[in-house]
Amino acid sequence: MQRVVVLGRGGAGKSVLARRLGEVMGLPVTELDELFWSADATPLPREQWAALQRELVAAPAWILDGDLGPFDVLEPRLRAADTIVVLDFPLGTCVRRALRRSRESLVFWRWVICYRRRSLPGILAAVTRCAPEVNLQLLRHPREVERFLRDRR
Repeated sequence: MQRVVVLGRGGAGKSVLARRLGEVMGLPVTELDELFWSADATPLPREQWAALQRELVAAPAWILDGDLGPFDVLEPRLRAADTIVVLDFPLGTCVRRALRRSRESLVFWRWVICYRRRSLPGILAAVTRCAPEVNLQLLRHPREVERFLRDRR
């Protein structure tokens, strides 16, 4: 497992999992939300976003965190991944975390209002369509996340 994509609802803890997994496995982590939004809180143009993702997946080892954005080009990441981790935490938990985070980040709040997030069934359908042979890890509880991290050590 050298190329990992972390997906899930906003507030599920994708960034935290990606950072911890990067530490455990010694892999570089890229948080796509940080790359997608410019300083003035506008998204990258579609062509630029697609080119950036192609560049990221060309590396031999990586962890990419983030599945979102109106111009998201998810397929290159899914096709290049060895492992896809999907966090399927309860919606209420995700909403509480997202609201807590929104107080800290105006960009995040603006994004929640302006753009619709991918639904979890949509994410799973994209994984099935683009990467049917990939190692898919569907984690539904924080204990499962801890077990997943422990198994990587």
